[in-house]
Amino acid sequence: MVRALALLLAQLAAAPIVSETVEIGERDRVDLGAFECRDITRSTVLQRVCYDRTRRDLVVAANGAYDRYCGVTAETVDRLLGAPSMGQFFNQNIRRETAGSRYDCHA
Repeated sequence: MVRALALLLAQLAAAPIVSETVEIGERDRVDLGAFECRDITRSTVLQRVCYDRTRRDLVVAANGAYDRYCGVTAETVDRLLGAPSMGQFFNQNIRRETAGSRYDCHA
């Protein structure tokens, strides 16, 4: 048993670290290596929330598609994650149809 565990740990240590990349829209890709991601199970709108506090970038999987929002404060993300209805908070405060160009990402 100890030998099997040691072998497994050795294999994990030797495995290359692969960063996850997601598609945003039709052409853009975002490397989630610097993001803290959470799978969301209590929302019918949001499936995943990823946030980079340093760059203030938010990537969400909503209704099965990823989208990126820039300039989102940590307070807004904390409010999103703590909202009684995450989908309602997202739709009313962050989604582009509501927030307009407030969280647009500029190249």
